[in-house]
Amino acid sequence: MVSVSVENPEQTDARLGRVIAAADFVVHDGVWCFQEFPGDRPPTLTSDTLAMVRDQDSWSRLVPATAEGEGERFGVFSFHFPPDLDNSGFVGWLATRLKTRLGTGVFVVCGSNRARGGIYDYWGCPTDLFDDAIEVIEALRRAS
Repeated sequence: MVSVSVENPEQTDARLGRVIAAADFVVHDGVWCFQEFPGDRPPTLTSDTLAMVRDQDSWSRLVPATAEGEGERFGVFSFHFPPDLDNSGFVGWLATRLKTRLGTGVFVVCGSNRARGGIYDYWGCPTDLFDDAIEVIEALRRAS
């Protein structure tokens, strides 16, 4: 269930600091890219497809990059959250810190696995800033 917290910014920062420290944080190997498929028919789902999304014109799947020229390249990390912690606002909180510290935006793809606490997030960051992003996250995890 999605939680809605009524708190001041300091309380939000403290709560989400506890959330990032307690989350199952994984840095995924390799370089990732989006492959685009025009049209309304979905592409084949393969075992290495991490996510698939669509808009009105095309499908896009997030897969390991295999060659140059596949578009933007990203490093990927993920968070699974403990079921007993309110993680509302986490995406905006962490994205703001990464943007402020590194000057980069990120993308986030969310899913749900009730057996592991509910909502989980996969995050993508440009490869040239990926190591720096992981350092920011590790520092946030240690600070809480």
